[in-house]
Amino acid sequence: MDKSKRLFLKSKRSFRRCLPPIQSGDRIDYRNMSLISRFISEQGKILSRRVNRLTLKQQRLITFAIKQARILSSLPFLNNEKQFERSELTTRTTALRTRNK
Repeated sequence: MDKSKRLFLKSKRSFRRCLPPIQSGDRIDYRNMSLISRFISEQGKILSRRVNRLTLKQQRLITFAIKQARILSSLPFLNNEKQFERSELTTRTTALRTRNK
C-alpha cells in the first residue's frame, strides 16, 4: 500500500462518548449551586470548555451564572480554605508584632 493512501485510512477502533455533564432538564442558573460548583476548580477558577466537555453555548451560560453568583455573594471569588489560611497567618504575624513591641 502506498504511503500517501495510508494516511487517509480511518482507524477501526471504536470510541465511547462520555455522557454530557449537563442534561437537557438541568437549568443553568446562578441559584443552582450544585450544578455550578461542578465547573469550578479547587482554587475557585472557572474550568475550561475542554475540561468540562460543554458546548460553547453551555460554557457561556455557566460562566455567566458563576459570575452572577460571585457578585451576589452566593459563591466566593476565591476558595474559602485558602482565604482562611491567609487570614489566619496574618493574625498570627500581627499578634507576634504586637508582642515584640
